[in-house]
Amino acid sequence: MRSKKRPKLPARMSRLEKRLTSWRKTRTPRQRIPKSIWRSAAKLATEYGLSKTAVALKLNYEGLRKHVEQARVESPATAPFVELSASSFPLASECMIEWEDGDGESMRMHLKGSAVPDVLALGNSFWSTNG
Repeated sequence: MRSKKRPKLPARMSRLEKRLTSWRKTRTPRQRIPKSIWRSAAKLATEYGLSKTAVALKLNYEGLRKHVEQARVESPATAPFVELSASSFPLASECMIEWEDGDGESMRMHLKGSAVPDVLALGNSFWSTNG
């Protein structure tokens, strides 16, 4: 019987797996996994997915899910909203806009120059005549 090859883990996950394995060897019975390990596992789960992280680290899926949710509550998105003025960016000299409805009807616009038409009005017009 062949044994399944274990896929190579990302470096950060591999380091946490070694840390967790080391902790498991030295822990006392019924001792809880340290919060620092759960935090690291939760970060990895948001990047690589809950299931993959739980399997790779041999963690309880539901326990990991709860720690991921808790981390989201404790530290909501830290990036503030930043409004940028459209006039601060140079306009592209040309662009292509395409619409297609469910029936295969399509409209393509190739815009050149710095004048920007009311694209929303054009789109609404396209959808109202083809809807």
